[in-house]
Amino acid sequence: MRALLTPEQGTPELITTHEQLISCIKELKSGTGPIAIDAERASGFKYSTRAYLIQLFRRGGGLHLIDPIAITDLDLVSDLNQVIASCETVIHASTQDLPCLREWGINPTILFDTELGGRIAGCERVGLGALCESLLEISLAKEHSAVDWSARPLLQEWLDYAALDVAVLLDLRDEIAKLLEAQGKLKWAMQDFNAILNAPAPKPRNEPWRRTSGMHEIKSRYQMAIIRELWSKRDEIASGLDIAPGRLLSDAVIIALAKSRIQNKAELLKLPEAKARIRNEVQKSYVDIWLETYLAASQLKEDSWPQLRTKTDTLPPVKIWKVKFPLAHAHMSHAKHDLAEVAAALAMPLENLLTPEIARKVCFDGGAEQVHTPSPKLLDKVETQLRLNGAREWQIEKCAAILANALCQSQAIPTPEPVASQPENPELPAEG
Repeated sequence: MRALLTPEQGTPELITTHEQLISCIKELKSGTGPIAIDAERASGFKYSTRAYLIQLFRRGGGLHLIDPIAITDLDLVSDLNQVIASCETVIHASTQDLPCLREWGINPTILFDTELGGRIAGCERVGLGALCESLLEISLAKEHSAVDWSARPLLQEWLDYAALDVAVLLDLRDEIAKLLEAQGKLKWAMQDFNAILNAPAPKPRNEPWRRTSGMHEIKSRYQMAIIRELWSKRDEIASGLDIAPGRLLSDAVIIALAKSRIQNKAELLKLPEAKARIRNEVQKSYVDIWLETYLAASQLKEDSWPQLRTKTDTLPPVKIWKVKFPLAHAHMSHAKHDLAEVAAALAMPLENLLTPEIARKVCFDGGAEQVHTPSPKLLDKVETQLRLNGAREWQIEKCAAILANALCQSQAIPTPEPVASQPENPELPAEG
């Protein structure tokens, strides 16, 4: 096992000028094969999800580190994108990086995702470091993964870390492709990669304040109104400052305020959660605004309080199916059991064979009436449902018949009763 701290070819100079980017584009054009891409964001530090560093590597085309904040010539970015779009792009966990790459103007057209490819290939651990250890026999330093990439200047050890991440991707891609080809899964993986590129942008969440950490503790509409108002005010300020909302006011303090009956600033600051989390000068400077927002929210009339539950297009929680939707529960019981067997035989996680959301959708929609025998019509219906819900063709081939059969079941698979634990020193029976 080799330990790498920097790329074997060295860490290149950070590209911050248009002249440097022109040279980068020219060098990439002279290379061959795929282009590896990585991006660093400032998650947990900034409100935006923009890229603060973009790393590129192509065999024969060099290793490059680009500061996207310093590059303002959109025509040059378009030229770079043309080079990238002309060949396969290799990204690890692409769903994390594609949004910020696209925001800057990079739109890959052919994708190879080493993280997803590793999952489909049955690799036990699919983090970049773990895959490099198991497939390339090299270890990567990961101590800089959570730094604030929006900071300038970027430290040299950060750049070394970032350059190394992208420098290993092409070798890793080749090893994963070999595994997939040997298992007959490469075409499946390519379908999944293509689906990622063509997936629509996620819709904005309805009432995103309901995702405040700790909401499960809240049962009162009055308290929910306070959370909504504090969350919205925090989000407004954080967006304007481009700072992560939690760095202004933590969710824990919002929940604590909703449960409290404070009347003034002194009482707010005495809350245990506030003492623990309102510490730096930025956080302290907004205390008056949080108090004002809290007091205003506490005076709202009941007709403006949010409802405890909102109507959505999502399915009911699976935990209530057994009682309220027994037929759908029976269907899901058989589907989960049989899909798990197929996933095990294919040596891949169940969620990569078919996402639980799609399986639940098919089983719930088929739970309104009992079907006793699989038929070509039922199979066609299931295949259509799978396709409309985003399943890949290889997934439909592997899963449709299983789900059609599950829809013909009326009794759930019995779950074994938990075995009662025996005491360590059971008393011996008395002698007769």
